[in-house]
Formats: sequence, C-alpha cells, structure tokens
Amino acid sequence: MGGTVIRPIDVCQLGHERVVCVFLIGDVLVDCGPASRVHTLLEALGDARPRVIALTHIHLDHAGAVGTLVERWPDVEVWVHERGAPHLVDPTKLLASATRLYGDDMDRLWGEVRPVPEANLRVLRGGEALAGFEVAYTPGHASHHVSYWHPPTSTAFVGDVAGVRMAPSSYVLAPTPPPDIDVEAWQDSIALLRAWHPEQLAITHFGCFDDVPQHLDAIERSLALAARRARELSVEEFVAATRADIEADSGGRDAPVYALGAPLEQTYAGLKRYWSKRDGEQ
Repeated sequence: MGGTVIRPIDVCQLGHERVVCVFLIGDVLVDCGPASRVHTLLEALGDARPRVIALTHIHLDHAGAVGTLVERWPDVEVWVHERGAPHLVDPTKLLASATRLYGDDMDRLWGEVRPVPEANLRVLRGGEALAGFEVAYTPGHASHHVSYWHPPTSTAFVGDVAGVRMAPSSYVLAPTPPPDIDVEAWQDSIALLRAWHPEQLAITHFGCFDDVPQHLDAIERSLALAARRARELSVEEFVAATRADIEADSGGRDAPVYALGAPLEQTYAGLKRYWSKRDGEQ
C-alpha cells in the first residue's frame, strides 16, 4: 500500500470507543465526527492541520463538526456532494430532520451544528480526481453519499456504504435510518466498490478492514435480510432478530456498540419508509 500512512482517529462518541472513526491521510481528513466530540478530534490531531475535510455524507455523526472546524481553520476546503452542500450552508432542514429522530437527545448526541460558508465548499457530483483521491457517487444509505478511492494505499473510504462492523466481530450491519434509504441504489454502490478492487475498506463505524470480498458479501447479505425483515416483521421482532444475529456472531459482547453505530429502531424505520415509497410507486 505504499508509504502513505492512514491514521484512524476514534472520536469516542458518547464516551464509547469503536463507534465513530475518522481518518487522516496526509492533510486530508475523511469525515470529522459530531460537534459534540470536536474536542476529542482536535486533541488527537495535535499539530496536524488538515487542508481538506472530505465528507462522505452530511449525517451528523459524520459531518456535524465541520462548521466548527471551518471556524477554527477558515481556509480549509470541504468536499461534499451537491445534494448535501446546501444543508451545510444552511443546516436548518438537516437539523429539523434529525430532531424528528432524536428529539431531546440532539445536543447530547451531536452538539452545536454550525453552518459552513459556501466559499469553503468543493461541491462534488462523482467522477472527480482530487489530491490523489477519486470520487464516486454512492447513494443508497443517503442520497448525498460519496466514497473516496485512494489508489496509492489501495483503500476505499466508504462512510456507511459498507455498513457497521465492530472488530473483532465479523458481523456487518446495514445502517438504514430515514429518510432516503434506497436498497437498489445501495446494491449498485456496493458493486462499484467491488470494481475498485481495494485491498482495504475504511468505514466510519468502525475502522479499516482488509478482508474486502468477504466484508462486501456480508453487507449485501445484511442489507437484503434487513429489507426483507422490515417488510415482514414488527419493529420489536426486527430489533430482536437483528440483536440476536449480532450477539451470535460476537458472543454477546458487542450488540450495545452496534446499536450506538446504527440504532436498530432507526434501521427498521428507514426500511419501512423505503417499502412504503416503493409500494406506493407500483
């Protein structure tokens, strides 16, 4: 993978390890975590000063701190997909949507989300080549999701497209929160990741994995199973079945950490919304 060093940084979301990971590669920071944990990120960065914050998407666990960081570093460039860019400049709708999910927990989970000046944005569509990275539009988890291919390290930085996995467990959970889950688009995005033939996947929840074909097989299975269960089961049955799968794989250790990375009631809600929209279109 060459001499470039990829540095995973655990921002210790809610004080827990292995929930949210960001990656520093050279002077590019891939995702930045929530504003509630910006102090942890800055402490870990030390004297390192990113030139670019490359967002995979604008969900608050991935991008909530970006406005705070731009205030600290006024000339930092922020990469974001064109569908997400307006919601960084004016986060009002983003915060309203998140508040419907998290209610009174918003501040505890995410902290103060600050706007990003439009001048700091590098708006992406997919297909760009920037600073050694290739950008691909990878919707499915979110309509504003991109992934970054870094050929010098043979690493794909994939946000949530490759799911949630808490090593040493091999279980891969598909995070499917509302509002814009698209199972077919997600499957296409997984196929795109395969076509890169990466030696390593860097995922926000949580870390780097080098068993790439097996991991991508696992996220495909997990997504298909979750979609089927959400159509057939109640929320209580869905949560119980998914938790049992995680516990069976991890020996019962890691189900609470998986639930922090992707709350199971929300995975159900996002897929129910997907089926409602899809059935309504038929």
